[in-house]
Amino acid sequence: MLQMVLAGLGFCCLASALGPFASGALTFAIGPPASPGSRVARGSPQVAGRLFQAPAAAGDLATAGHDGMVRPLAAGACAAAVACGLLLAATSQGRSRRGGMKRLAPKARGGEEHTKTLAPHDEWIRTLDLGAFGKEVNALGQRLQSEQGPEDQAHLQKMVLWSRFCAVVGLATMWLPPNPLSVVFLSLWTHSAWTMMGHHVQHGGYNRTDDTGRYSSRGFAQGSLRRRLFDWFDWMLPEAWNVEHNQLHHYRLGEDADPDLLERNAETWKGSQRYTMPFLSMLLWKWAYYAPNTYKEMKVSEMARKGKPLPDGFDPAAPLTLAELMQGKAKGIFSLGEFLTRCIGPYFLWRFLALPLPLALIGGPPMFLNALYNLLLADVLSNIHGFIVIVTNHAGNDLYRFQAGCKPKSPTFYLRAITSSANFATGGNITDFLHGWLNYQIEHHCWPDLSMLSYQRGQPELKALCEKHGVPYVQENVFVRLKKTMDIAMGHTKMRVYPADLERREDAMVWNNERVRALVS
Repeated sequence: MLQMVLAGLGFCCLASALGPFASGALTFAIGPPASPGSRVARGSPQVAGRLFQAPAAAGDLATAGHDGMVRPLAAGACAAAVACGLLLAATSQGRSRRGGMKRLAPKARGGEEHTKTLAPHDEWIRTLDLGAFGKEVNALGQRLQSEQGPEDQAHLQKMVLWSRFCAVVGLATMWLPPNPLSVVFLSLWTHSAWTMMGHHVQHGGYNRTDDTGRYSSRGFAQGSLRRRLFDWFDWMLPEAWNVEHNQLHHYRLGEDADPDLLERNAETWKGSQRYTMPFLSMLLWKWAYYAPNTYKEMKVSEMARKGKPLPDGFDPAAPLTLAELMQGKAKGIFSLGEFLTRCIGPYFLWRFLALPLPLALIGGPPMFLNALYNLLLADVLSNIHGFIVIVTNHAGNDLYRFQAGCKPKSPTFYLRAITSSANFATGGNITDFLHGWLNYQIEHHCWPDLSMLSYQRGQPELKALCEKHGVPYVQENVFVRLKKTMDIAMGHTKMRVYPADLERREDAMVWNNERVRALVS
């Protein structure tokens, strides 16, 4: 346990020291969306219905919908940055000498003849048997699922205990003047409750192993303020986060319809905004952007299910910030009063009034203020920590973007989960706890409903499968990924774009709100 404490302190102090340098990495908080033609109007009423419908024949476009599921750490060291720069330079020079492109061999789409040329970094596509690869990834996921049991549940309980230990240390010392011990442990408490318990439980990772129903995706933190308070209490409303993240982001990963696609969200930032806006977002993003935007997604989803039209001029694809909500930009969807009362208000009152209030009765205003300052600093640190291990999962010039939808659990779905995600250092509960278990992002996006322990077990096997089939598997230190994320946010580099005409046709799927646009184009 002492190792965990020391590791937590070192990690978060380093995160704080690097915070200003990391300011350019977050882009999904503020700024207007891309034009309607390039970004899906995800909340249009016509999307209510089933998750997806299989194509009538191979190559046909499928339509899809669901009950509201239509959207769903700079550098580690100077040496690492220099090495990255040299590598990019060498790659660029090599590309120039080789002419930049090579001709595609006949196996690019499961044995289909094709003569398309590819850039050097895309050469792996030409020998990939996607069908066979997808079959092996699916089989591995099925096996990992069948192996889950009491050990997985005991591991979850252990991580819950670690999270509560952080809470006890932070709460027991927050009466002291602002200090790193209180701030770090309060922050780790908040962070782990979201990224580990809230995240994996709401994805259904313990539905098969929890006989009590306490950690079931069907009720965890949802349905009442009491469940939210005792299960996972944060700025975001769990029901709303479930719509935006678990559904839209997860199943539209790397597409324009992915609300967390950093590169697209940063396109409208110009000049100094490339540096100032990401920094502000990193410090405040959970309550200034994520809470109102996830709540918006939930409300739009509810209107779609009820067949209610959206207000004229309202763009459901546009991010919604707290500032924009105060300006009335969600009029006809929900009010500021509703948002404050149901979403962020309860958390604010509990976190910054109810928690420190007993200290005012014991030691008067000085103790109360000390506790309040520690809680405020912990909230900022939790925002920074979350940014470092969340945003960097899906940004970098070695990850791919995609131009159309695909069916869940198809070979294309697995390929996208791997090539549009990045892992950090993995292995060992302390390392994984400090990363919020988001260091297994590749495995998580392949099999979202597995336990945290299953990701530990399956990671080496999935990596070996990717090596066998030649599929890129990106795993780097989180600070290296932060540098690459900053480069994307600031427009210094771009993500790779997977060739649309090499997509596996039988995996294609068009969501209902994209159908007309797809047919026209």
